Amino acid sequence: MSNLPYEPEFEQAYKELASTLENSTLFQKKPEYRKALQVVSVPERVVQFRVVWEDDNQQVQINRGYRVQFNSALGPYKGGLRFHPSVNLSILKFLGFEQIFKNALTGLNMGGGKGGSDFDPKGKSDNEIRRFCVSFMTELCKHIGADTDVPAGDIGVTGREVGFMFGQYKKIRNAWEGVLTGKGGTWGGSLIRPEATGYGVVYYVEHMIKYATQGKESFAGKRVAISGSGNVAQYAALKVIELGGSVVSLSDSQGALVLQGEEGSFTPEEINTIAAIKVERKQISELATTEAFSSKFKYIPGARPWTNITGRIDVALPSATQNEVSGDEAKALIAAGCKFIAEGSNMGSTQDAIDVFEAHRDTNKSEAIWYAPGKAANAGGVAVSGLEMAQNSARINWTREEVDNRLKNIMEDCFNNGLATAKEYATSSEGALPSLVAGSNIAGFTKVAEAMKDHGDWW
Repeated sequence: MSNLPYEPEFEQAYKELASTLENSTLFQKKPEYRKALQVVSVPERVVQFRVVWEDDNQQVQINRGYRVQFNSALGPYKGGLRFHPSVNLSILKFLGFEQIFKNALTGLNMGGGKGGSDFDPKGKSDNEIRRFCVSFMTELCKHIGADTDVPAGDIGVTGREVGFMFGQYKKIRNAWEGVLTGKGGTWGGSLIRPEATGYGVVYYVEHMIKYATQGKESFAGKRVAISGSGNVAQYAALKVIELGGSVVSLSDSQGALVLQGEEGSFTPEEINTIAAIKVERKQISELATTEAFSSKFKYIPGARPWTNITGRIDVALPSATQNEVSGDEAKALIAAGCKFIAEGSNMGSTQDAIDVFEAHRDTNKSEAIWYAPGKAANAGGVAVSGLEMAQNSARINWTREEVDNRLKNIMEDCFNNGLATAKEYATSSEGALPSLVAGSNIAGFTKVAEAMKDHGDWW
């Protein structure tokens, strides 16, 4: 019996990477990398602390705070802070582990980490959130810094929470530095940062479509199913519409909002309406019964969109949370005609779903579904966080166009890197599309492993 606790999310993330490496030719060509896998799977440091704060009724509340500083081979630890009641060490280790290789794929000098708390911002007043953030940062500030660990936002952590935490860090450390990303635009934030993950996943899929169709197709005319309704889903949807596609679904933790019929799309105005209620931490269900939405959309309580869409699906973008596409839902997407699926969320597909996608890709040639994992497809968010760090270090601000162009280039490089690595190390059937999950895993892992070897972390 192992003396280690059961950590299902982390074990899933580890096995997904390890199985990819085992099934490639990497260990045959470079058997010493097995030792690197053992080393990289253990965090360099895990910080856990209590967060004591006072609610509006002057009652003391207690939460758990965490920071998993997983790997610093390529640069300071970099990864978000998540405030959600589901947060535990297993989830943060899985997110931090994925972050190592995602950050490596951006080509920027960033290590991997993740943190957060089981605090739930929903239903809390601004003052309660401020008091929690002050208490949380009072402890966390001992372990982070612009050249050590640079957290960002994640689920439950918006610009408001980042502002409260940055203010407390500055007071305690007596230093203004780029210690957090996702800051306000007037005090060190980067343009395009809120949009970056959503835009990035669409830019990535653009290259998938172009490669698979030999440049004959684009997003124009594509029906795109999206889950989630936070920043990633909102901006992915807006970019899809801008590029000529139709968005046929959005969702939240309570249910899915799906276009009725086979024609039409969410409009930018409808997406902005959903964004506005999400700022108020309300549910999509509150809009679903209004005349403006009920005449066009169908709301399915407790459901995800994948099996509830009428007509074909060309592209699927899971953009809510982990394990939101099951094996059966993967088969349903294939049956609906889906040709491209890319994760806006982290580990959005279960291992069963990935197996379904990969088997279909390998046996159906040009008619197959092509799957891109989150560590590659959703790297746009952390990429622009890295660009924010660069701007802070140089005390400059880039224009929206400059940041967007850099993001586009990073996502193109990320795609091409995974594609080339898959062709080198991952065996596929003749005529099949290369495995982007294998290529991305191997490319990210080998870059980190080589840096660790140079540092003497394994040999």
